[in-house]
Amino acid sequence: MSPTPPRIAILGAGSIGCYLGGRLAPVADITLIGRPAGMAVLRDKGLTLTTSGASAHRLPPTALRTATHADAAGDADIVLVTVKSADTLTAARDLAPHLGARTVVCSFQNGLRNTRLLREALPGHTVLAGMVPYNVVQTEPGHFHQGSGGPLMLDDTPAARPLTAALAEAGLAVRPHADMRGVQHAKLLMNLNNALNALSGQPLRHQLAQRAFRRCLALCQSEALAAFRAEGITPVRLTPVPTALTPHLLRLPDGLFRRVARRTLAIDAHARSSMWEDLERGRATEIDHLQGEIVAMAARHSLPAPVSARVVRLVHEAETAPPGIRRAWTGPDLLSELTSARRSL
Repeated sequence: MSPTPPRIAILGAGSIGCYLGGRLAPVADITLIGRPAGMAVLRDKGLTLTTSGASAHRLPPTALRTATHADAAGDADIVLVTVKSADTLTAARDLAPHLGARTVVCSFQNGLRNTRLLREALPGHTVLAGMVPYNVVQTEPGHFHQGSGGPLMLDDTPAARPLTAALAEAGLAVRPHADMRGVQHAKLLMNLNNALNALSGQPLRHQLAQRAFRRCLALCQSEALAAFRAEGITPVRLTPVPTALTPHLLRLPDGLFRRVARRTLAIDAHARSSMWEDLERGRATEIDHLQGEIVAMAARHSLPAPVSARVVRLVHEAETAPPGIRRAWTGPDLLSELTSARRSL
């Protein structure tokens, strides 16, 4: 007799949540919990998942269980939290009355504080830290495309083993890690490009191929690394290049950068950041949990972070810009704006 598939609920079934849920569906009993409009699309069209160089995964509506309220997670063995960082506390409060005594919760979110917030709001429950390395965007209703690669990471603890096993059985690369705090800080360094990509309006690969945009990212990462040092944080090395050298790599001329950093540019031609998608759909972004986190961390140690602060302001301005009016920044113009912010200190 085969073992009973794990019951996994995904709270915050947007791009990342639907992608993970769709991939896990063949090996687990999945419940997708999301916004009513998004869940209505899945009930009508089903779910299509694509990635470069692989066949599409398609799940018909009959293969999906969807819900719009956290009470649908009541019988889950595992709950994956994939809501935006600003919604973490609300998600935890919604989940708290419904979780079983042995339910394991895993945060697969951007930002640094979500796991701690979940643990504080869900005392008595095991809460794991997870990290999704790749970009997923919704290219059309019900169709989610993975545009970059890398292994999922999550806490290397006994409580994580059933989730790790399910992810691996679903064909997802997954790597348990003993230092998820360092992993999350390293991911934040990478995510600092989310805002720059959103402001550019360009596909990620095209944006990162331009030295001016990479120099903008180098400015953001340099402020972040200084704040990390002050906090006593050593980011885990997620790429072949040591973290401390990444800003120097980003500043290289285009031709040399292409030769040295082929892996960095190994991104699907259509991939864009989740923040670009948020702006396109008129949603609030996670900027306060990305560059905004660096501003707050730097302030705790009386360090300047004018570049990060200016990026926060530009994204908030973009959030409120009327449709069709939002500025698409060129690399040279954005670099001039950010270097001006730094000189104004």
